[in-house]
Amino acid sequence: MRKIPVYNHPAAGWSALIDSSRVLMDYKAFLRGSLSVFGSNQPNGGFDCPGCAWPDHKSHKTIDVCETGIKVLASEVMSAKADADFFAKHTVSELQGYSGHELEQVGRLAQPLQYDASQDRYVPIAWEAAFERVAEHLHRLESPHQAMFYTSGRVTNEPAFLFQLFVRSFGTNNLPDCSNMCHEPTSVMLSRQLGVGKATVVLEDFEQAKLILMFGQNPATNHPRMLEMLAHAHEQGCRIISINPMREQGLSRFRNPQKVTHMVSGGSDPMVDEVIQIQIGGDVALLTGLAKWLIENDNINHEFIDQHTSGFDALKAWVMTQNWADIERGCGIDQAKIVSLAQLVADSPATICTWGMGITQHVQGDDNVAMITNLLLMMGMIGITGAGASPVRGHSNVQGDRTMGIHERPSQALLDRLQQVFERPMPQENGYDVVSGAKAMIQKKIKVFMSMGGNFSVAAPDTHAIQHALTDNQLNVFVGTKLNESMLYPGEDSLILPCLSRTERYITSRGEQFATIEDSMCQVVRTQGRLKPMSDHLKSEAQIVAGIANAFFGKDTSINWSMMAEDYDVTRNYISQAIKGFENFNQRIREVERGFHLYHPARHHKWETESGKAQFEVPKYDITYVADQMASQADTKADPARAQMVWQLTTVRSHDQFNTTIFGLEDRYRQTTRRDVLFMHPDEISRLGWQAGDKVVVSRVDSQGGARSLGPLVLTQMDIAANAVAAYYPECNDLIDLDSHALESLTPSYKSVTVTLKKVDLDEQQQAISEPSTTATA
Repeated sequence: MRKIPVYNHPAAGWSALIDSSRVLMDYKAFLRGSLSVFGSNQPNGGFDCPGCAWPDHKSHKTIDVCETGIKVLASEVMSAKADADFFAKHTVSELQGYSGHELEQVGRLAQPLQYDASQDRYVPIAWEAAFERVAEHLHRLESPHQAMFYTSGRVTNEPAFLFQLFVRSFGTNNLPDCSNMCHEPTSVMLSRQLGVGKATVVLEDFEQAKLILMFGQNPATNHPRMLEMLAHAHEQGCRIISINPMREQGLSRFRNPQKVTHMVSGGSDPMVDEVIQIQIGGDVALLTGLAKWLIENDNINHEFIDQHTSGFDALKAWVMTQNWADIERGCGIDQAKIVSLAQLVADSPATICTWGMGITQHVQGDDNVAMITNLLLMMGMIGITGAGASPVRGHSNVQGDRTMGIHERPSQALLDRLQQVFERPMPQENGYDVVSGAKAMIQKKIKVFMSMGGNFSVAAPDTHAIQHALTDNQLNVFVGTKLNESMLYPGEDSLILPCLSRTERYITSRGEQFATIEDSMCQVVRTQGRLKPMSDHLKSEAQIVAGIANAFFGKDTSINWSMMAEDYDVTRNYISQAIKGFENFNQRIREVERGFHLYHPARHHKWETESGKAQFEVPKYDITYVADQMASQADTKADPARAQMVWQLTTVRSHDQFNTTIFGLEDRYRQTTRRDVLFMHPDEISRLGWQAGDKVVVSRVDSQGGARSLGPLVLTQMDIAANAVAAYYPECNDLIDLDSHALESLTPSYKSVTVTLKKVDLDEQQQAISEPSTTATA
């Protein structure tokens, strides 16, 4: 049996420091970036890292930033500028040929720009002229619902609140955001089951946990600061089990840069006790097996269930109808292994279930979250020390933006409070999320698109279809710090409006301002940039929103937009009146250096659900859904050889990227320096008679029966479950259509689609598909 080349070193350590330094040098930001490192995640006067949403520990460290965070900082503080001189040398058509990695290296956006179709270039425009142009286009619309306003999770609380207030005052709830593409199943199901769609744990619970079940997560790549807490929990005697189709090498051991003994003597801390290599999409089946054994052996918390929950009898009846053959087929794990894990759950007095997008980004993503929550409720693991639900959000303030009202389906309570505070009507009908909004744009129902950060077309499925749709819009407005692919598909009119980064000082006529963010565990903390802005032409996101609002509303001064942008204390006073949990916001954010925790009712066994109790949920999909999908496409009667060519594809990210931002082409944990690869287990490669390095085309029949293809990709070895392959996000987003999504939350199924593979012979490579299909489902 051939072995996979293994990354034999611990996660982090010297390799992370060297790689971080390399990126700082590549970005020509070593001095400015190094200074920023000392300000990252520091209390009162520091700025919150623009990377992931992992919480800050209450203990103080001089340096409190991970490898990914340093790379994000390097991207923000780089000296190169994408200014008028740069765009004078490059047409938009030329820039469309740049890869995401190449665009990332171009530099910081340095001045407001407008698209000039006659030159096919972006050219300078004055700020006031840009604001007036946006206002003119908005006034021309027949309905406010013809405009869509997207928000990235990098936006801090104060400008996010201002943005949603402007959009709703304009007259629509078309406020899709990056939550729609990542943790929407978490928000939907936890809200329904527990009353609040957020983590029930705080960081200190990890120090008291006795069992941590990690579902669909790769912290070493996506949120490395979590590694320190996992290593510490393990040192305290906590058992840690990773449930993942991939055996991620970065989860085996952790070399902590904060420990001198680790860095000098080469020491490291163990983290994960065991990896359960589940079949892609098999989480509900595995969790059903756990529930079945726990119920049959009476290892559940009857007192908690009786006192605090509703719906258990229906779940129990459903679980008991499931047989072990289907459970094994659904998850790819044998009964003995499932029972062994169930015994660990039964014996643990304090269990945390933590999960990432490996749980949520599936057609059955809602069911995945529901079954994790069901397990915690069965065992009474909500509202006790060292236990609970811990979804780990990706972007630094994606949770805070949602709390501030960035939501296409706002609660009636929020709309009522906004109406009361600002004395103006708020739109009542739900707006577009990412999926429905993208479809509306493709169908030409959207005339104006505004993006507050992010790279909408590349982050979403059907990338090429959305980019084509962008060119049909009457106006596109992109607020951001860096050039990205979405900006290169201008409509009839297009604007790029550059904003301050998280690392830069924001000084107004009202003095120096600080903003706030909310992390994955409901902690609200301050963030305040320290660096001089890299251009005199930058504005804050709040100033940009206020400028557009003033231009649009004109003499209507019932809301002082400028004052809210110039003085964040004023904004926070409004937030304290309009957003539940933020009472006395200005006082509380200044009282404690690490901010304050938002009250979470479920932590106190208060259930703000329809039934008034925590709610068990029965899954909507069969536990063999993925296996059935693969079997239906194999069609062995028509073509016996086809059976071994049907696979389940998941998308992954490298440690050299953050969301859609590609810092470099290296993935040291997976030992590759290219991104046009298809990962497969070496045993499976041998079974097919193929070899690592072969070229493979990946094909899929989408939800509407259309054919989609990607490749050729280079076959690369990886320790991944049988019948599974992986490729990089976002490069393979065109394989995923807009109708492949979770049932209720509508989160796209980036982590699980059924595909077929075809090896490309040498004489066919010249004719192989080099561009993904742009078939759009609308």
